[in-house]
Amino acid sequence: MARKNVKRLLVTGTCTGVLLLAVVNSSPVDHFVGVVKQGTVEANLPMKESTDERRKLIAEWRKTREQAPVDARIDPVWKGAIPGYYGLAVDEEKSLARMEQTGLLIPDQLVYREVPPSVTLDQLGAYPIYRGNEQKPVVSFMINVAWGNEHLDRILNTLDHYGVKTTFFLDGSWVRRYPELARKIAQRGHEIGNHAYSHPDMSRLSAERIRQEIGKTQAVIKQTLGITPRLFAPPSGAFGQQVVTIARQEFGMKTILWTADTVDWRNPPLQEMVNRVAGKMGNGVLILMHPTDVSAKGLEQLLMIAKQKGLKATTVSEVLDERRLSAP
Repeated sequence: MARKNVKRLLVTGTCTGVLLLAVVNSSPVDHFVGVVKQGTVEANLPMKESTDERRKLIAEWRKTREQAPVDARIDPVWKGAIPGYYGLAVDEEKSLARMEQTGLLIPDQLVYREVPPSVTLDQLGAYPIYRGNEQKPVVSFMINVAWGNEHLDRILNTLDHYGVKTTFFLDGSWVRRYPELARKIAQRGHEIGNHAYSHPDMSRLSAERIRQEIGKTQAVIKQTLGITPRLFAPPSGAFGQQVVTIARQEFGMKTILWTADTVDWRNPPLQEMVNRVAGKMGNGVLILMHPTDVSAKGLEQLLMIAKQKGLKATTVSEVLDERRLSAP
């Protein structure tokens, strides 16, 4: 009798073990165990909330995730124009549809749309521009070229190596003398700006001479490169309101200055130059450079510092663009 009971218990235990093994190895349980291990049970299990309940959750999430647009403005100290910046708003219907599709009820599933500012850079009128918006994580290493040919290749190769496109402001007489170098810059995919024709002090010129300096450079760049620049950088940063007004109203150009200066034309020690710029590097900063030996040597360090700070090195036009780099 005792032997029969033992045998019966053994058979029952074996059957139970087989059954449990089959259940544990089934797909639903595998999925459950997997999501438990990942700490995402709530996110991956089927949503039980009603649409109204989901809308309430979205309304709560949007309080901390939406960002209001920033209007373009005139800086009260520099008297320069600063671009606006697009905001972010949650698209509720697209967010609901996405959650329904993925089965995930988490903030990462929110879908956003960009909201333009009420006041844009172009609406402000004829003002110089020293920087981009402080909320946009971009910088530009803009390079003014009227001399320094021997250092251009090193600069271009460094930019290529890091996949960076920037803005070169070209002196018109330099383009006329060195058309092949100008073409090389453009062919590498860099933005081309106007740097006047003969590197004068634009603040001391008559209206007619201002037109000549800008117009001759526009013409030679167009003839040589097939490009019509939309940005003007006055030589040595010398300008008056007449310069800014003529550039904008007669040539459709923005007048560009800078936020941080390498002062590379003085040939400072390399680390001194790098430290000077690094200390000012931040969102929307425009950095002035020339094709000098110290800038050719220091460009790689500066690009790495920008990357470490979470900044995209890009063209001046992209820095001034009021659209966001990307939505979350």
